[in-house]
Amino acid sequence: MSPDKILLSHGSGGKATHHLITQTLLKRLANPILNQLADSALLPYEKKLGFTTDSFVVSPLRFPGGDIGKLSICGTVNDLVMIGAVPEYISLALIIEEGLDYAVLEDIADSVAETARHAGVWVVTGDVKVVEKGAADKIFITTCGIGRIVKNRPLSVKNIEPGDRVIISGTIAEHGLAILAKRKDLGLGFNIKSDCAALSGMIIPVLKKTGNIKFMRDPTRGGLATTLNEIAASGGLGIIIDEARIPLSPKVRAACELLGLDPLYLANEGKALLVVAEKGAEKVLTLLRRHPLGRNAREIGTVVKKPSKQVVLNTVVGTPRIIDMLVGESLPRIC
Repeated sequence: MSPDKILLSHGSGGKATHHLITQTLLKRLANPILNQLADSALLPYEKKLGFTTDSFVVSPLRFPGGDIGKLSICGTVNDLVMIGAVPEYISLALIIEEGLDYAVLEDIADSVAETARHAGVWVVTGDVKVVEKGAADKIFITTCGIGRIVKNRPLSVKNIEPGDRVIISGTIAEHGLAILAKRKDLGLGFNIKSDCAALSGMIIPVLKKTGNIKFMRDPTRGGLATTLNEIAASGGLGIIIDEARIPLSPKVRAACELLGLDPLYLANEGKALLVVAEKGAEKVLTLLRRHPLGRNAREIGTVVKKPSKQVVLNTVVGTPRIIDMLVGESLPRIC
């Protein structure tokens, strides 16, 4: 049953978001491409194309490790990369609140330009709208991206089988903590920076050198736990992960313990979650670790037949714990 009003939790990436998408939007817009619910659409042309769209409403606009401009390009690039596409072109639409300092817009535009150059993409079209003061919060950005698929075999959750290995490309939870600390002015002294980064330079070479990657997703809103649950539910299989193998920086571990937060549910903006054939896991890890963004890549779990559609965490104390999707909204507007 749907609520009477849209709540912040509907933008969390967790259960409420999943319900809104499947029960409200997908029921009305369903088609074979949209029904895949992938990070990007796979367009059925002779030379297959990936197409994605995203909106960015992060608060604050600047945070340790990035800003809304960098985030908008990295997020769009990464959505394309997750379906195996080489990002090429991006559109950029700005909704600007009346009264925004012109210098802030210039800084954001500089960040967009620098990030796009680094990621090897062109911003080729866009739009600008200005709304009355109070009708937005400083500036919102909407992007679309398009890229070409690397290989003929599409990455899909349908490719996943029992025995496949689950790999995370690096330490988790930095983005969510960086936003929280900046927004609440916590002054924890941990100096945690967002992991915001374009993943094309790390992932595309791996895709070209191995055919063992079956599926990828970037664990953004809702964190690693929610992304794993989406994979398990879509594939009809179970996933068992080992808590001791999940890479966490000492600063993130300490901050989460101090604040009572579970890092599994905190957002990431520069990590890839990969499901890989068992025989190819070591090669994929080796290739990922050759890139600076992948030096902390780890194999963290295995796909199993039972329990189906569930994620189980083997804790460091030796007891299993069922990991569910994010419920509610732990921190709104993190991207």
